[in-house]
Amino acid sequence: MAEQDDVLQLIDDTEAPLEDSPVRKWKIAVIDDDHAVHEGTRFALSDYNLNGATLEIVSAYSAAEGRTLMRDNPDIAAVLLDVIMETDVAGLELVEYIRNEIKNETVRIILRTGQPGQAPERRVIVQYDINDYKAKTELTADKLFTSLTAALRSYQQLERMVQTRRGLEIIIDAASTLYDFKSMQRLAEGVLTQLASLLNVDCAGILVLRDDANAAPDFSVLACSGCYSRFIGTTSSKALDADLRSMVEAAFHRRKNEFADHRSVLYLRTGSGREVVVLLQAERQLSDTDRALVEIFSSRLSIAFDNVILYQQLHEANTQLEDRVAQRTRALMQANRRLSAQWLRLQRANGFKNEILGTVAHDLKNPLGVILGRTEMLTELIGAGSPKENVTAQVEHIRDATKRLTSMVDHLISDAMADAFDITIRREPVDIAGLVKEVTDSNLPSAINKQQSISVSGPQHFVTMCDTDRIREAIDNLISNAIKYSPIGGKINVAVSHEGENTVIRIADQGPGLSPEDLGRLFGRFQRLSAKPTAGESSTGLGLSIVKRIIDMHGGHVTAQSPGPGQGSTFTVTLPATETS
Repeated sequence: MAEQDDVLQLIDDTEAPLEDSPVRKWKIAVIDDDHAVHEGTRFALSDYNLNGATLEIVSAYSAAEGRTLMRDNPDIAAVLLDVIMETDVAGLELVEYIRNEIKNETVRIILRTGQPGQAPERRVIVQYDINDYKAKTELTADKLFTSLTAALRSYQQLERMVQTRRGLEIIIDAASTLYDFKSMQRLAEGVLTQLASLLNVDCAGILVLRDDANAAPDFSVLACSGCYSRFIGTTSSKALDADLRSMVEAAFHRRKNEFADHRSVLYLRTGSGREVVVLLQAERQLSDTDRALVEIFSSRLSIAFDNVILYQQLHEANTQLEDRVAQRTRALMQANRRLSAQWLRLQRANGFKNEILGTVAHDLKNPLGVILGRTEMLTELIGAGSPKENVTAQVEHIRDATKRLTSMVDHLISDAMADAFDITIRREPVDIAGLVKEVTDSNLPSAINKQQSISVSGPQHFVTMCDTDRIREAIDNLISNAIKYSPIGGKINVAVSHEGENTVIRIADQGPGLSPEDLGRLFGRFQRLSAKPTAGESSTGLGLSIVKRIIDMHGGHVTAQSPGPGQGSTFTVTLPATETS
């Protein structure tokens, strides 16, 4: 053996190293403080080949270097380790470091010693996690080949077991994650992510779905990754390249998985009859272990896809149910509102009926009594042949009473109409100053009879969106009230102005004014004020309530101000100049 070592020392190691091969190499480490052992090992294993893979030998010349080497190269498959280096147990301590500190349980360790008696073989094999123990004198080239082959085969099996365990752990973790997804697109993206994690390699993917296998061969693109990311946002199969589309269509026709060198096609069918195809482009060829794990992972996916489909169906059913409940609730609420509105109308109608009955019993009774009494007097005068002047006077009394009665009836009718909830306002552009002037002119004879003067001021062609007839009625009530309560020879001022986005109408008189009590109940129904008409005119107490209701329907407001009794009053109407939404 010594002669053989002498021969090994003559080997020329200046030869250029072989170029890296794309084929996988078994990485083994030689840790020995004897340089000759490194050279002899390289020579003896120079033509080594197992399963088409050659060796990549790395070296360390002390236990300390061995620690660094093993820590930096976790993919070393086997270690040829000298027992005695810096110390008599340096190699054994390195074994402890490999197994216990860096937790490398897969690397195969073959101990070599030049002094077998220093560390008895049985004790070393039992106490330390090693795979073989050889004396350097007995480790010939053939025995080295045999021991290394056994170690590499063992490492290969362990590596597959570790990969399988890691893959199964990923599949278990992925199952809980994938079952949490509630949308088909999120699930598809999660599948591609988990496949890349499962294979522990960068890979690109496309996941497509076909809803009905018996329908036309069209499918939807749900998710893309890697070099296929350019198809993100694409839903139509026609957007894919021709070769990709043909591969997917072939998978739907073939209905089984297919693994090529760097491209794999996965097929699965869900319990609901939908079909899914996943196209994977990996950087390396998938191993048998990878393929087995992918098969297991794929078999779990159909449950996840059906889970999403069932969730979506349940969500749609819940949404439809919620919509139906909401529609029914809205219908019931509308019916309740209609009933409430009808009840309010009935209550108001009943109250209005009582008020009208009270008014009829009180206010209408007086003019009717006058008419009845004057008619009887007129009959007696005619029978007695009284002069024409006496007859004419009685007729005038009857006419006046009839006018008052007619006026009260008109006011009652107007109030009843304004009280109706279904009444509408027909807005149209109105020259408000012209309308005020027109109403003032129609009331001018009444003012002249009381020797009153009325002045009207306002811009010409001042347009406001309102209901002409309703606003005319409101203004007429206010101006007739001003005439009614102003003294003989009094002055009434009517002004129209534009303030901001509003039209303002002010009617000021020199009447008896308003007390604080009057201002508090001014716009109520059948309210009698402390002031009395100055010429004995009638009053129903409805005019101002009608005015307020008309202005409210236009979205405006009416107010009254008075410095106090005997100092006159001013009524202000504010209307939106344009139609509000």
